[in-house]
Amino acid sequence: MKKYTSLLFLLFAISTVAFSQISDVEKNVLLDLYNSTNGKNWNKTWNLSENAENWQGITISNNSVTKIDLSMNNLEGVLPASIGNLKSLTHLNLGFNNLKGEIPLEICNIKNLESIQLFMNQLTGELPSNIGDLANLKELVLFNNFLNGTLPNSIYNLNNLEILQISSNKISGTLSKNIGNLTKIKVISFFDNAITGELPRQIGMLTNLQELALSNNLFSGKFPIELNKLTNLETLLLSDNNFTGEIDPIIKNLNSLKNIEYKNKNEKERFCNSVSKAKPILLD
Repeated sequence: MKKYTSLLFLLFAISTVAFSQISDVEKNVLLDLYNSTNGKNWNKTWNLSENAENWQGITISNNSVTKIDLSMNNLEGVLPASIGNLKSLTHLNLGFNNLKGEIPLEICNIKNLESIQLFMNQLTGELPSNIGDLANLKELVLFNNFLNGTLPNSIYNLNNLEILQISSNKISGTLSKNIGNLTKIKVISFFDNAITGELPRQIGMLTNLQELALSNNLFSGKFPIELNKLTNLETLLLSDNNFTGEIDPIIKNLNSLKNIEYKNKNEKERFCNSVSKAKPILLD
């Protein structure tokens, strides 16, 4: 009986180890990431002689890498193009590191991605033109980098997007009327860029929107009255642009609105109302 029990335990242990193994392709992607971001000097580095399931920040499910969270871990270097081979990856968080270079186009091959968080790095270049291929994406968090160029047209195809934070970059160009396609969006944060033109009236179609932060850009024109349809809006930041006219009282008096700031560049504050009990919108 003891031998039988021991055999069962051994078989269970072997099956557990086998279950957590990833393919050589995926392991090589992780090694590429390690090597291209100076893995030896990470705050919490990997023991490459161990199985990948034991590596800091790596989640494996059904023999595939599903999550990478190496935020605040002193990654220094570039994102390898091979990251596009992690076909089962749903969450990528490399925020608050020292990543440089461009976001590889290959990242858009990961169709299961739900969250990309690359904030607080030194990334440059334009957003991938095919970012809209990520149909499952819910969070795109890229604030505090050096990204430039215009927003790719495909970004307005992200129908499941809930969080879009690209503040404190060098994004230019205008907002497309196709922004109305982002009907699940809760947070749009574009402050501290160089975006121009008028706010498209289709922004009023974003009825789930809770935060709209557009301060410190080059927006112009009048405020679209369609903003009054944003009944879930809690935060509206419009200061330091080139808008004309006043905010309609109906917009100012939206029931959910707790924080609103508006003044143009080189001008005294026209309207500011900040409620201290306002709750921040947090990422999951």
